[in-house]
This record gives sequence, structure tokens and C-alpha cells, in this order.
Amino acid sequence: MEQYYKPEHLPHFGQIGEGSPELAEKFFAYYGAVFADGALSVREKALIALAVAHTVQCPYCIDAYSKECLQQGSDLEQMTEAVHVATAIRGGASLIHGLQMLDHVKQVAM
Repeated sequence: MEQYYKPEHLPHFGQIGEGSPELAEKFFAYYGAVFADGALSVREKALIALAVAHTVQCPYCIDAYSKECLQQGSDLEQMTEAVHVATAIRGGASLIHGLQMLDHVKQVAM
């Protein structure tokens, strides 16, 4: 069965620059700088990326950062906790928007 997301695309991500090599070069330079060791370690950044990947629901990023987290020394417990942090933030963001619904109900009910 044909899949929309194809794991074989991930290793070819660099080809995305075919239509605009200049912009791709700038993106990949920025991307490399962001993920370099800095105030946060490469390992910490990989855990953040894994959590964000789940939040934006990108299967390519989930694959890439699951692998990267393992390569950087994270274990399954740390990776799972990072995903739960992202889930809690996403859930909280959904719930806080419920105040808009409450305001609307109160206005209509008056």
C-alpha cells in the first residue's frame, strides 16, 4: 500500500534545495548553527527537537530525532519524558483556549 510519508525521503532532505540552492544553503547553515553545542548541549537540543517533532506531528522529525537522541546518549525514559512535556504543553494550550468558549457562552447566555 502506498504511504503518504515515505521513510526513504528523510536521507534525501538535502535535495529540497534543488529549486533554490541559495535559500537551502542559508537554511542548512542556520539549522547547523542552532543544533551546535552552545548554552544547551547537543543532547539537550535533540530532546527538545524530539518533543517539538511530536507536537508538530512530523514523522520525519520523529524518526530523525529519535535516532539523534539515542546517538547523543539519551535513553528511552528521557525521550518519553520529553514527549510527555510536549504533550502537557499542547494539552494546556488547548484547554486555555476553552476560556474563549466560556466567554462566548456567557455573552450569548446574557
